[in-house]
This record gives sequence, structure tokens and C-alpha cells, in this order.
Amino acid sequence: MPGSGESEIVLIPLDEPGLGRLLEAAVADADPVEVMPPVAGPGGWTEARREAFLAFHRRRSLDPDTAIETTWVIEVDGAAAGAARLRPVSGQAALEVEAGVWLGRSVRGRGIGRRVAEVLLEAARDGGAARFVATTTVDNAAARRLLSDAGAELNVHGVDVDAQLEL
Repeated sequence: MPGSGESEIVLIPLDEPGLGRLLEAAVADADPVEVMPPVAGPGGWTEARREAFLAFHRRRSLDPDTAIETTWVIEVDGAAAGAARLRPVSGQAALEVEAGVWLGRSVRGRGIGRRVAEVLLEAARDGGAARFVATTTVDNAAARRLLSDAGAELNVHGVDVDAQLEL
């Protein structure tokens, strides 16, 4: 339950209706390059880019034959506002999980990413992961700060920043 002035944040497992809500949130409040792999063509949310967004999430999370990660719709005060994901990856000696989060521009800077990261860390631990990894860019100060504050070791490689946190 949120305290006075806090937003209610809920992570809901992605399903087909949730995917539609997630697309609407992305189109309304994010640039395509912030939320999905690049798609050739003119910028913005073209029809091809919308279809690619849906196909990307269906392939990676919803289709049991191709799913490689668990994705959640991040709801803020009852509205879809972004997505969070965990993907098991093989580590050196133990299970690693790679995390990813995107939030719509209108909800950034309110501590939502930090609260979502706490839920992802808990889910990773509960799932038996030994290491939590993430990648961001040197330009994403908020993500770097969030990862560092969580105790992750950050390594800069050009414009990329890799984070590792032993669980």
C-alpha cells in the first residue's frame, strides 16, 4: 500500500491484454528506441514498429515455444507505465538473471525504477539466481545510480555500462 503521496506500483505478468496496454503506454510515452530493438524505416511509432513491438514481446515472453524471459507490465496508479523483465542466462558457475526495465517519460524521476528493481531482485533471489546482471549506457545516469545504490559492480566499456550484483 503506498504511503501519503506515493504512487501505487504493481507488476503484472505480461499476457495478451497486458501487451496491448503496454504498446499503448509505449506509443504515448516513450520513443521506440527506448523500448525495443531498432526497426528500419522512418522514425516514430509507425505501423511496422508497432507490429514489431508486439512480435518482440510475444516471441520473448508469451509464446511457450520461444519464450526466453519473464516480463511484467509496470502499473503506476492503475495505468500501464512500462515493462520489467528477467531473463535467465548461463553464468560461469551459477544461474545469472539479466534484468531490464523501461518506464514512460511521464513517470520517470519519481523513484518507480528503484521500487521495480527491488521487486526484480527479490524475484531473482526467489528463483534461485546467484547473480543479477544488467546493461545500460553511460548517458543513463538514473540507471547507473540505481544499480550502484543496489550494490552492483559497474564496468564501463565505451558507451556501455555492465552491472553485476552477487545475490
